[in-house]
Amino acid sequence: MTGRTVWLPTMAIVALLLGLGAPQVQARPLSEVGIWFEINDTDGDAGIQIFLDGEGWDKMKVKDPDGNTILNFKGKGSVGIQGITELFFESAEPSFDEQPLADLLALFPEGTYVFKGMTTDGHSLKGKAMLTHALPAAPLQVFPKDGEDVDPEDAVFEWAPVADPPGSEIVSYHVVVECEEPALRKLEADVGPMVTTLTVAPEVLDGADECKWEVLAIEESGNQTISETEFGID
Repeated sequence: MTGRTVWLPTMAIVALLLGLGAPQVQARPLSEVGIWFEINDTDGDAGIQIFLDGEGWDKMKVKDPDGNTILNFKGKGSVGIQGITELFFESAEPSFDEQPLADLLALFPEGTYVFKGMTTDGHSLKGKAMLTHALPAAPLQVFPKDGEDVDPEDAVFEWAPVADPPGSEIVSYHVVVECEEPALRKLEADVGPMVTTLTVAPEVLDGADECKWEVLAIEESGNQTISETEFGID
């Protein structure tokens, strides 16, 4: 019997000789990912927060440095068809009496957290975020302190600088001033690490009631600690 010659494409022969499979498709990067701790020193509680952003996806997993899946999200029905881009989540924040800070840190070890997902059209997504245990101290609110009155025409809010936590540094402060009566008024501002005052315009405070302000110290990996207090209007 005459043998039959089988012709293989050149690339297929090379792949067979080298033991290579089909070319691997590289995962697309998520545009932004993050994981950090938020501590409320005034309320005495803390939790974990996660943020991610990327092209429309319907599946997403997050794994901790030990390879454990800590978040497994799937969009279904109309959400799965339309796709998700941003996702922000805050954990529960039990008081330190219920869950000491050390217990929270033990649940979320330091290291690289891996985000893996799938776009609605079948492409892989991937991202990585570093979680640290570098926690800022609570900012000391200098003025106004609890119960102090503020003159709307001369409202300069002040806090003391926060020392850099070991192995990290304070990169910014986030300040929120909010009054609930007679209508909600809210001012938010981000300032650099060398700034410790914020001047609030009269229209935010004039004639207001039930006011509070908070300042967050934020270190370079994103961990943040909040101090908050109530104040009056002079």
